[in-house]
Amino acid sequence: MTKTLLITGCSSGIGHAAANDMRARGWRVFASCRQQRDCDRLRAEGFESPRIDYTDADSIQTGLAEVLKSTGGTLDALFNNGAHGLPGAVEDLPTDGLREIFETNVFGWHELIRQVVPVMRAQGRGRIVQNSSVLGLVTYPWRGAYAATKFAIEGLSDTLRLELSGTGIDVILIEPGPVTSKIRENSIPHFEKHIDWKNSPIRDRYEGSLLKRLYESSGPDAFELPPAAVSKKLAHALEARRPRPRYYVTTPTYIAGTLRRVLSTRAIDRILLRYR
Repeated sequence: MTKTLLITGCSSGIGHAAANDMRARGWRVFASCRQQRDCDRLRAEGFESPRIDYTDADSIQTGLAEVLKSTGGTLDALFNNGAHGLPGAVEDLPTDGLREIFETNVFGWHELIRQVVPVMRAQGRGRIVQNSSVLGLVTYPWRGAYAATKFAIEGLSDTLRLELSGTGIDVILIEPGPVTSKIRENSIPHFEKHIDWKNSPIRDRYEGSLLKRLYESSGPDAFELPPAAVSKKLAHALEARRPRPRYYVTTPTYIAGTLRRVLSTRAIDRILLRYR
């Protein structure tokens, strides 16, 4: 029988590539998006595309219900992927901004998982794949809000994996580094809404670093890979008889994982501060 997969955040980037790549591998993919216009576009591409907005609990419930109605009440796998960034110094980050990014990047994921787990428990199997980040392993200047959400996802996922041991449900983390996507572009409205950089005591550092990165195109990042690199790891996570708990993607992620194992925190700080 064709296996079923729900992917969130499919309007572009990693989610869109994963939807196409897993469909090509024979999966029945439900490619969800936050905005209805993106769902309509994906339906024109031949996908079943329920609207799921992580900040809208009703859409999580109705979107999943749409999937389950189509499958007869089962779901083989969930790939939590949708997220956004909020760049800026932690001292300039208003709590409302932090609360907003957690709503999308953590709380919405958690709500969807809580609704999916009973389905998978009832069928005795399932896989929950979480798209984390290299910033769930080490942090980086200007990325405090996003890193905080990814550190939270790492902790929740590791705990859930232990709690679901023996149920037939696997919980798996994918940890990309620089992957081609629109996350930088999509973070600009959140930055402009929440970060008052002009009145920051480190305004000069914004002007010399972060603003250029946000508003000036400088080509791909070092070691940047296409979204298909994530799809490759996702396919293994979903199809391997015994999937790994974690899948690193891109050279920086492998480096970060090694640094955490072999270096002190101060040593890692010295390395990361070279790139602020």
